[in-house]
Amino acid sequence: MHFVNQYFQKFDMIRFYFYYISMKIFGLEKLSLVDYDGHLAATIFTGGCNFRCPFCHNADLIKMQNLSAISEEEFFEFLKKRKGLLDSVCISGGEPTLQPDLVPFIKKIKDMGYLVKLDSNGTNFQMLKKLVDEKLVDYVAMDIKNSLEKYPLTAGNKNIDIEAIKKSVNLLKQNVVPYEFRTTLVKSHHSTEDIEEIASWLEGSEKLFLQCFVDNGTCLESGLEKVDKTEAEKFKDILSKKIKYVALRGY
Repeated sequence: MHFVNQYFQKFDMIRFYFYYISMKIFGLEKLSLVDYDGHLAATIFTGGCNFRCPFCHNADLIKMQNLSAISEEEFFEFLKKRKGLLDSVCISGGEPTLQPDLVPFIKKIKDMGYLVKLDSNGTNFQMLKKLVDEKLVDYVAMDIKNSLEKYPLTAGNKNIDIEAIKKSVNLLKQNVVPYEFRTTLVKSHHSTEDIEEIASWLEGSEKLFLQCFVDNGTCLESGLEKVDKTEAEKFKDILSKKIKYVALRGY
């Protein structure tokens, strides 16, 4: 009986390690021409997020339901086979910086000679800073959900650490790594006043992309509408006065 108890204790420790420590990868796009501009990338999607953006179309990734996990071993075997064909890996989600094993995971990717692009909402400032300081990311795309006042509404989370997000923005604005900010425009969430506040907040930034919202039927909230191109162009003009490069994406 003692041996049996030891066995199950050991099994529980192994299960704990793989569930809580290993990367939770629930999607792999084997070739992307759009996720990392100018590069041939493989894109992985990590599970779990601390936001509940109404317009998010990755509800299954947020809830980690109805998904098949991809093991790290399987992923790295794939990268070995694609050496010379791909040059980079885009890590998206979900929110990748919530993964406790993210640093060693990226180190393995970098050791294989790949560039790494990180998609993030900027809430885990300490993780982002560590990745930048250790030169583990070659490009960062950070979501700017809305003006600071309307962040909780647009992110679907009333308990957001706004200070952490502001720190992440300030870090990237120092040009410590190539980066872009990006905002998905949703008609009921983004007004001219919001855009003006975003412009003031991000003043001096290198890049901001205004992304067209697409309702593919899997969003967390139904009935949302995109901002039309004419309005998006007006938003672009406002932002261009204070941000070096602003462009529409998906319009």
